[in-house]
Amino acid sequence: MIDLAVAALAGLAVGIEREWSGHASGAHARFAGVRTFLVLGLLAGVAGWLHETGRVAVAFVLLGGGVALTVAAYVIAAWRDAEGIEGTTEAAALAVLALGAAAGMGYVTLAAGATAVIVLALQEKTRIHGAIRSIGEQELRAGLQFAVLALVILPLLPEGPYGPLGGIRPRALWIVVLLFSGMDFVGYIARRAVGDEMGYGVTGLLGGMVSSTVVSLRYSQLSRKEPNVARPLGIGVLGACTMLFPRVLLVSLVLSPPMALRLLPYLLPPLLAGAALVLVPLLRSRAKGGAHKTSPITGQRSPLRLASAIKMTLAFQVVLMVVYLVQQQFGTGGVLWSAAFVGLSDLDALTLAMARLAGPDLVVIAAKAVAIGTIANGVLKLGLTVTLGTAAFRRVASWGVAVILLVGAVALWAGW
Repeated sequence: MIDLAVAALAGLAVGIEREWSGHASGAHARFAGVRTFLVLGLLAGVAGWLHETGRVAVAFVLLGGGVALTVAAYVIAAWRDAEGIEGTTEAAALAVLALGAAAGMGYVTLAAGATAVIVLALQEKTRIHGAIRSIGEQELRAGLQFAVLALVILPLLPEGPYGPLGGIRPRALWIVVLLFSGMDFVGYIARRAVGDEMGYGVTGLLGGMVSSTVVSLRYSQLSRKEPNVARPLGIGVLGACTMLFPRVLLVSLVLSPPMALRLLPYLLPPLLAGAALVLVPLLRSRAKGGAHKTSPITGQRSPLRLASAIKMTLAFQVVLMVVYLVQQQFGTGGVLWSAAFVGLSDLDALTLAMARLAGPDLVVIAAKAVAIGTIANGVLKLGLTVTLGTAAFRRVASWGVAVILLVGAVALWAGW
């Protein structure tokens, strides 16, 4: 039976790792090696199979015996060496029993996937411990705070909307707060890992997969607070703006492949231009050995910058209301005109709407509308970088965004 085979292989995989790492031999050998783990996995698999066939009592006896053996082994090991005791092998044995039983009950994918994670965690012990030692109190506190913000507060907020001018959506706004603060946290970690120059570029690319407008707004604001990293912040904005094009193409490909094909001539040229603007300075910086030159960050109160993220989110809501008011004033009679307005604030919503519209007769219009939306979105980001950023930041971000916009406009004109 495949279920029992997976259960046995789960034990075998963990047992091989324990043997290879030396925990099953020597003066401080633990109770189980490859053969014992194999048997434990098979025993648990049989227990799970018996449970599924209605022999619940026999299943509990078998599984209880495996648990009792593991606990007894830990007690004996602790009695022999109370100071040097660790329970990793015994905990792994309990996990093998649980996953073997799950496999025997038919949850083969769960058992196989969890076993792979356990073996990887056991094998990467040194790297995991090193990573934990490198985490400071500031990073740990910020991570726990972000978990509370995302897992506790977010589910409690209502959907909305409430109020005029398109309304306020509390949950959607809080997601934007999480995007702002999460992006700051990722940027903080990236800067520590690879330095300012590449750290902000990598964070910008990642942030652009979610919202390039958020990255542009955030980094323009940061350029005034941290003028010494204005150039890396500008590269991060260009990375986010570049990621906009593959994101739109991917969404279009999933929702409407004909529209994605029509979009390719409009979006490929600015994508290539943006990629060149991002990769050339990053590679040049790396060749000069400047990738790991970081600016002092010890004075930063929190990597999340939560108060600043809330202020930026409120400003973002004001922009949404202004865009809504403009739409109401000028109407949405034409698809192309309305695409320019919608693209200012929500390009993903525009892409979704045009994909639904893109029937056989309207696919060309839909593709043009999305392309116009990307231009309008780029104009908004250019305005953010020019009005909010410092001079050094504008020399990188604003000029780069202008180049991407120009290439996109030429591609739109040529393909019209």
